[in-house]
Amino acid sequence: MNAPDDARERRPRPPRPRRVPKTRAAQAKSDATAAGSFRPAPFGVDPLEAAKPFDERVKRWFADKGWQPFDFQREVWREIAHGSSGLLHATTGAGKTWAVWLGALAAFAEPKARALPAPLTVLWITPMRALAADTARALQAAVTALAVPWSVGLRTGDTQSAERARQNRRMPSALVTTPESLTLMLTRANAREELAHVRLVVVDEWHELLGNKRGTQTQLALARLVRWRPEVQVWGLSATLGNTQLAHDALLASVKTPRVIVRGAQPKTLIVDTLIPETIERFPWGGHLGVRQVGPVADEIDRAQSSLVFTNTRSQSEIWYRALLELRPDWAGLIALHHGSLDQEVREWVELGLKNGQLKAVVCTSSLDLGVDFLPVDRVFQIGSPKGVARLMQRAGRSGHAPGRVSRVTIVPTHALELVEAAAARWAVEEKHIEGREMPYKPLDVLVQHLVTVAIGGGFTASELFDEVRHAYAYRDLTQQEFDWALAFVERGGTSLAAYPDYHRVERDDGGVYRVPREDLIRRHRNNVGTIVANATINVAYLTGGRIGAMEESFISRLKPGDVFTFGGRTLELVRVRDMTAYVKRATSSRGAMPQWAGSRMPLSSELAGATLMMLARANAGIYDEPEMRAVRPLLELQAKWSALPGPGVLLVEAIRSREGHHFFCYPFAGRTAHIGLGSLIGWRVARDSPSTFSISMNDYGFELLSARPFDWETLMEGGLFSPANLEHDILASLNSSELAARRFREIARVSGLVYQGHPGQQKSARQLQASSGLFYEVFRKHDADNLLLAQAEDEVRLQELELDRIRVALERMNASRLALTHPKKPTPFAFPLIVGRLREKVSTEKLSDRVERMLADLEKAART
Repeated sequence: MNAPDDARERRPRPPRPRRVPKTRAAQAKSDATAAGSFRPAPFGVDPLEAAKPFDERVKRWFADKGWQPFDFQREVWREIAHGSSGLLHATTGAGKTWAVWLGALAAFAEPKARALPAPLTVLWITPMRALAADTARALQAAVTALAVPWSVGLRTGDTQSAERARQNRRMPSALVTTPESLTLMLTRANAREELAHVRLVVVDEWHELLGNKRGTQTQLALARLVRWRPEVQVWGLSATLGNTQLAHDALLASVKTPRVIVRGAQPKTLIVDTLIPETIERFPWGGHLGVRQVGPVADEIDRAQSSLVFTNTRSQSEIWYRALLELRPDWAGLIALHHGSLDQEVREWVELGLKNGQLKAVVCTSSLDLGVDFLPVDRVFQIGSPKGVARLMQRAGRSGHAPGRVSRVTIVPTHALELVEAAAARWAVEEKHIEGREMPYKPLDVLVQHLVTVAIGGGFTASELFDEVRHAYAYRDLTQQEFDWALAFVERGGTSLAAYPDYHRVERDDGGVYRVPREDLIRRHRNNVGTIVANATINVAYLTGGRIGAMEESFISRLKPGDVFTFGGRTLELVRVRDMTAYVKRATSSRGAMPQWAGSRMPLSSELAGATLMMLARANAGIYDEPEMRAVRPLLELQAKWSALPGPGVLLVEAIRSREGHHFFCYPFAGRTAHIGLGSLIGWRVARDSPSTFSISMNDYGFELLSARPFDWETLMEGGLFSPANLEHDILASLNSSELAARRFREIARVSGLVYQGHPGQQKSARQLQASSGLFYEVFRKHDADNLLLAQAEDEVRLQELELDRIRVALERMNASRLALTHPKKPTPFAFPLIVGRLREKVSTEKLSDRVERMLADLEKAART
């Protein structure tokens, strides 16, 4: 991916891919055509082919590809033909797209050729632009092969203006789009006429949308479409989901047609294994073992045709890409890097190389999680714990992405305790213990945005829209009072913004219809439609020309000209920052600072945490029947010897005295986010009765409280220290809840349109947005305390940021468990990573390594004696 010299920086191109073997040349050529930027094929069909019955054409097409329809595909075809809506839940790569698309063509395509394509009949909604382009290519391929007189179009944020203009003149028969682009369509004055012929809406990867506000936005758009066209059918495609009934109900709450759930029951072999390191440290700490595994990972990549190397963070992907390239410089041009901060041109090149089988490996993040079809990929590596069963299965499905093919994922632990998680993950996959998705509950910021959207797109009456919105599952309990407040907020700015015309976004005409009165308000709303609230980014480009990607402004703001950093697999030197662009040049140094992106630490899911505790309980019983558990056995036996092992129904607590002070270690296995709240809560309750100061550290397994004075922890725990009583009051008192709510309000302010992010290419800086949202927050608190957006911010802090429900469940489980309170003389293997995590916040990386080495030497000496 590195250009050989600065002369090529004006328009950076990745190195030429390797030559594809002769036996795959024909396939690569056809894939290359399919993998480029999507362009609709010219309309036109073979009259003789089109005259044949559709069933016969499908049968022959399947036979040519060596396929046989699955029973679930036939069931979907029948249900669509009978006018039903539904949720199709099947494993990744099982053939869900053909189940719904061929059913749509059979039910709605004209039986004979037409002079023009059919009007817009199918809307296909996907959560990602890359997935949208790949889907459009697949739909077009089927249309062409089956001689169906339809056209397929693509409309996302990447769609060129010329293509948008063509669509404005005449919509394609099927349009692949995103929730944001669909919402923008609803702002058009003729939206109802443009969508008048839609008969089917397909929501792809519904499990990915369900748990966030983009899913809520989709629900509102569907409720609008159903009101216009009560006979419209809606189908959701989903995989790796534990609560399918909720997914079904949430998607189809507004539809009028019969509703079904279809499950794909065809066998799909999924192999989960682990790359076990040659040596296992007895005192693990995160962040060092992973890169030690680069050699074994490279050996495994060498044996595969094509591989994806998934990491959990963009920083980790940068580190692993460089490490692989330094180990195997001959792989330059054969391995690539892919994450959401890289330029679109680079990402498209990588996706093309994967589809063609021209890339040996791609190091990536969740940017390649979803269903883009990379058929040549036969191995997936997961660097570090997947943190969730559904995520592991989703990523595993990127390999063997076709019915009947084997999917294989290899977990590469980054510290020894992740070997236990790896064994637990395999067990959870085999037992199908998959996480469900929680969805937002009547988020008013999304409703406020939707009111303005509908007011632009033809207008609305209050009573009709209230009824329509309540048909969306997320708003099924919306009260008239809440709706009236939202309407007043967009009409008059609420009680505190009434004097500012820019917040009078809708007004009612003499007929009782609400519309947006000014063109500048319409433009501003369209430029800021959506619910994705990312941290402010700044473009990174070569001084000589050529964009590399975008990075978080907070990282660039810490650099000064001349500083060196690594991005996109390149070592770069910052020259200057101007007009929201960081201009760089190639650095002569081989190492630089590694950018850190916000929100990169994912907590351990409840399902995977429970499976991990089960594995530890088996180890405590002397059962080591998994290869990972046998490898980590010396560590677990040392933990049991010095202290104890936790397990289901057993809460491990360790009290240790050291030169630093008095340590309290507690291991609820509730996940990092919940442990932040638990640690703060426990410390606050202790200090409330006996004033003291605590240092807190946490990871996915537990938390540490460090104090200068000792406490009688056994008495405190018997006295209700872990009681869930008064939980909400205590936890909000233990944290700076006002600051947390203010931070959450910044996102709500952007979604609800209070804060204008700027025109495309002229976005405001993070500091400007923060100042604007903070000003609104303070104004509302002082002059509009009943503002429902303030209440929403507090609710989101409690339920999403602090995971209050998970903390409550953890406390109830802790109270019901048998307490294993031990007093080790030295930090145990479980305690050691918590200590290192606390030290990491205080010292530089170099000093940390030195200090950890000294600690390890002392602990290893104690372990030997």
